[in-house]
Amino acid sequence: MNMGYACITMELAYPKDYGKPKGTPRLTANRHCIKRTFKEKGVDYVSELGRDNVKDLYEIIKWNSENGFKFYRISSNCFPWSSEYKWDDLKDIDEIREWSRKAGALAQKRGVRLTSHPGPFNVLTSPHPHVVDNCIVDLTAHGDHFDMMGLYRSPYNKINIHIGGAYGDKESAMKRFCENFKRLPKSVRSRLTVENDDRASMYSVKDLYYGVYQKIGIPIVFDYHHHKFCTGDLSEQEALEMALSTWGDIKPVVHYSESRRDEKEDMSIRVQAHSDYIYDKINTYGNEMDIMVEAKAKELAVKKYKEMYL
Repeated sequence: MNMGYACITMELAYPKDYGKPKGTPRLTANRHCIKRTFKEKGVDYVSELGRDNVKDLYEIIKWNSENGFKFYRISSNCFPWSSEYKWDDLKDIDEIREWSRKAGALAQKRGVRLTSHPGPFNVLTSPHPHVVDNCIVDLTAHGDHFDMMGLYRSPYNKINIHIGGAYGDKESAMKRFCENFKRLPKSVRSRLTVENDDRASMYSVKDLYYGVYQKIGIPIVFDYHHHKFCTGDLSEQEALEMALSTWGDIKPVVHYSESRRDEKEDMSIRVQAHSDYIYDKINTYGNEMDIMVEAKAKELAVKKYKEMYL
């Protein structure tokens, strides 16, 4: 079982806060900008951000390998506003491709599993064509980058999304998802996974199993925390094992987080919000899986958990 974390490595992104000497450079693959800045500074500016992100991504993967983290989620901000330009519009594209190739090769050599989780605006269930078109553009950029890195075209290097809104009719929405899935390029279709939601009106593991997996065969990522709010009338073990059964020969991925409301003992906090650290022992029910810890303290949360339980 590998335990991973998402996007930001606290000890590298904020070196001064964790005892590193003054002047230690920050390492982050999460440089981004607001839309106004992109419009003002243009494609050359985001090209430089993307170049610096993939150069640091190489160093982050190296650090993860050296510090026992064999599972890592790449930030979806690696290439800011990537839907607004073509790869060849980037002045640094040759350097970007070379550093991406190096990062992917290092990850494979050292056994670091890499995944991504594009944002909630990726809605393949939408009845609005422009929303679906934008989603396809964004997901394609993720698939292109994974191809640049030389990562496996399989859910081992998953591109994970929520399927999107229900629009008052789950069955029709899931049917649209399956139809729109076929429009995605192979670089995305071969890696795409879907995740259960954290609201009762949305999609449970059972919904995804019968409405998506059985139709197009893509794996389900089980989220422990989300299941508490959208059970589909399944126990945690039943939902977990239903999701795991969709992965075939590939080691499954699950997500784990806990409630920030409980952690802070503050009832004003949304109960679904993620805590800084995790405290309960994760029950795998004897199953093999890789666990993505979605805690605000990132790798520090994983370290603390391992100190408590492993």
